[in-house]
Amino acid sequence: MTIAVASGKGGTGKTTVALSLALSSPVPVTLLDCDVEEPNAALFLPLAEVRESPVTVSVPVLDETKCRACGACARFCEFNAIVRIGKTVMIFPELCHSCGGCFRVCPHGAIREEPSLTGSLTEARVNRESLSGDSAVPITLVQGLLSIGHAMSPPVIRAVKRRGAGLSALTIIDAPPGTSCPMTTAVSGVDAVILVTEPTPFGLHDLDLAVKTLRKMGIPFGAVINRSDSGDARVVEYCEREGIRVLLSIPEDRRIAEGYSVGKPLTESAPEWKPSFAGVIADLQERL
Repeated sequence: MTIAVASGKGGTGKTTVALSLALSSPVPVTLLDCDVEEPNAALFLPLAEVRESPVTVSVPVLDETKCRACGACARFCEFNAIVRIGKTVMIFPELCHSCGGCFRVCPHGAIREEPSLTGSLTEARVNRESLSGDSAVPITLVQGLLSIGHAMSPPVIRAVKRRGAGLSALTIIDAPPGTSCPMTTAVSGVDAVILVTEPTPFGLHDLDLAVKTLRKMGIPFGAVINRSDSGDARVVEYCEREGIRVLLSIPEDRRIAEGYSVGKPLTESAPEWKPSFAGVIADLQERL
């Protein structure tokens, strides 16, 4: 089973929930940090056997000796990564989506593909012996990191998902915030999504966007309300009105906030929450 933890906006506690689910799982679990523009799950976990590898994408390279400036490649590219101005063809690799179409449509063989570094992967075992009173259920972390100056994170997200596929019976994905391409890439193909929200006007607005996105994608989902006693009842009323199952409500707790500030997972600061997060996993398994 693969569960993605997402949110319409940042700062709702998405990573906190993803970590808590992984640390509460009764079965071996793989945690995929797909928030590759700013991954932070590793900050809360003691890691061992760390392995790193590059993530590359194919980008076009022009052979000017063969190019006749026919414009076939520029006409094909929907992302304006290749443009023709008069008899000059220019390539902008940062706009390329690595579809390979320009390479195939060029009638003169003037374009070749070359790998370009776009990010990195970190794979590690979570050293659970370093977590106080924790069980020995193994956790594998796979984290992606987008290279500085690169704008497109989906290739790195897909690389994280490929590396983590099949490593454990349970996979938990910490998805990027929002509802744009990074988020939809992370949740595509999962069994269920947990939407983490907060009882504020911004939380409600962006929860509605995420709900509409997942319904259009046809992915089952439920909600977790974080800091549930800090706002008003509009998020709860919205979930009731839309038929959205609230899987868990987490009230304000100074212990959780203090633990987060020093890099402690919620289940370390407030261990009594472990059965609740394990119950969320069991509930999703039963419903799916």
